Amino acid sequence: MTGLMDNPEGATPLDADEMLGLLHKHVSTRGELDQLEQANITEGLQWLNKQKAPTVLTEGFVCALHKRLFSKVWQWAGSFRQTEKNIGVDPIQIAIQLRQLLDDTQYWVQNETYSPKEIGARFHHRLVYIHLFPNGNGRHARIMADAILTKLMGHAPIDWSGGHSLETMNARRRQYITALRSADAHDFALLLAFVGA
Repeated sequence: MTGLMDNPEGATPLDADEMLGLLHKHVSTRGELDQLEQANITEGLQWLNKQKAPTVLTEGFVCALHKRLFSKVWQWAGSFRQTEKNIGVDPIQIAIQLRQLLDDTQYWVQNETYSPKEIGARFHHRLVYIHLFPNGNGRHARIMADAILTKLMGHAPIDWSGGHSLETMNARRRQYITALRSADAHDFALLLAFVGA
């Protein structure tokens, strides 16, 4: 069993101050934390499914969704990170970069710039790249991309996991991380193949 501070490949490490935001002080292993987060995510998805016509492409919705997915585990859920990470933009750039992404995505949707799955993939990549929150960015970005597809575009969600867990290291997670890193270098071929676009 791995310790609480052990992160799977591609996961963002939390600093000591961010770890203080853990609401369940009895948690001592990564497995226990994963179970708590998954239960919270399930509740957050139930909330999302009940939203009939949400204004998905707003900062308020982006933060509210993260809060719904993680607020029973982390005190800082739904709040932008304040620290530098091994990935992501400077914290003072988060709100600006998010606004640009939301505006770009609105343009892509309105003008059918890309196919729905490509819009979802490109949105997901940039949201992960910005890295809004201390933790949960990949899961949140996948759910946000699917919300854009299902709530805004009336399209089916992306099958991100392909029958596997993206939270544990396996061939699918390695493909996912490789595809994101390739997109960081402006080559979206692997990511588009990954999502079936």
